[in-house]
This record gives sequence, structure tokens and C-alpha cells, in this order.
Amino acid sequence: MKQKLTKYLTDFSNFNLTRPASDKVRLLEIFAVALTGVGKFVFMDYLNWRLPFVIIAILSWSLYVRYRYKKDNQILKDWGFRHDNFTSVLKLVLPFAIISIVSFLVIGYVQDTLNPTWHIIPLLITYPIWGTVQQFLTIGLVAGNLSTLKTIKLKKEIVILITATLFSLVHYPSIWLLIGTFILALFYGYIYLKSKNLYVLGLFHGWLGALFYYTVVNQDPFADVFLKYLQ
Repeated sequence: MKQKLTKYLTDFSNFNLTRPASDKVRLLEIFAVALTGVGKFVFMDYLNWRLPFVIIAILSWSLYVRYRYKKDNQILKDWGFRHDNFTSVLKLVLPFAIISIVSFLVIGYVQDTLNPTWHIIPLLITYPIWGTVQQFLTIGLVAGNLSTLKTIKLKKEIVILITATLFSLVHYPSIWLLIGTFILALFYGYIYLKSKNLYVLGLFHGWLGALFYYTVVNQDPFADVFLKYLQ
């Protein structure tokens, strides 16, 4: 009994220390996320290397996650890569998702931008992967690190606002994407700081994002990203 109690206390102590011990590491992670955002403007918007950038970004950050995991096997759960609260977070996000989908369809109908095509099917399957990466970077690392800084104490509302603003600016110059991602990040930031689960946020990011493109933005990202390299 005593050994089990000691093990429990040790595990609990380690879980509380899963965030980087120094603010320097936290700020470096935020800086790396900012560089990734700059890379989006250079490689996706200017050079139009959308697919290569997405693949390299996913691989690069996956290597970093693996590096951190080898040093601390509790870091994934602390970041939000967890299944234990999947259902509870899903219930929190589902009403927002339903309202969002109805809003997309109404806006698309009013401005005549509904663009149904079979291309949305593969995008609904693949986009949640990229959506999870984006949520990890913007919500997990930016909001997560800002909320746990030791030298600078920020209120949760300020952290959420900063994160939402940064996430929105990355989607410049599309006005609809600026507005949509800002609202999305406000809600996701609140959910993340309340109940961390990047799987739910990434899944709905991908699904809502795909629907948003084909209803409100009137853009076909599947054709822009994938078909371009198959021609």
C-alpha cells in the first residue's frame, strides 16, 4: 500500500512538471510557431508551394514532439494528445459545430457561394490531420505556454485573445478566413484551457474548415493543394 501511494505521488508530481521548466523554452516554442506562420506566407501564399510546406511542417513538428516525448513521456497528455476526456470535450464542441455549419450554409446560400463537389470527401478525411497540427501549434503551444509563463502572469482572457488574433492574422488576406478563424480560436482557446484535448479540436478544425471553404469562401483547397501535383 505504501509503495502504491509513493508511486502515485511521484507520478502526480511528474505530471505537474510536464511543461518546460523554464520560460526560455516556452518562448522559444512560441517563436518557432511564429516562424512557421511566416513560412506559410512565404511558401504557401507567395511561392504557392502549399503541399510541400504542409508536409514539411507536419514532419518537422512531429520530430519535435517525438524529441520532447523521449525526454518526458507525460508531455503528450499535458499538451492535449489524450483520449480520456474525448467524449466530454466532444459534447462541449458539438453545439458550436452545429451552429457553425448552419451559419456556413446560410451565408453560402445568401452570397451564392455554395460549392458542393466530391472533392470535399477526401478533404474531410485528410484535413483533420493538418487541423490537429494547427491546433497543437496555435492553441497547444501558444495559448498553453502563455498561460503557464512564470515570469509573466497573463489572464486567460488575454491569452485567448492573443492566440485568436495571431491565428487569424496567419489567414490574411481572406476577410472571411480572418473572421472565421478568429471566432474559432476564441472558442477553441476557451475549451483548451478548460479541458485540453487536441484530438477533438483538430478533428472539428478540419471538418469545419473544409465546409467553410466550400460554402463561404467558395474555394476548392483540394484542387489547389492536391490536384495541382497530379496533373
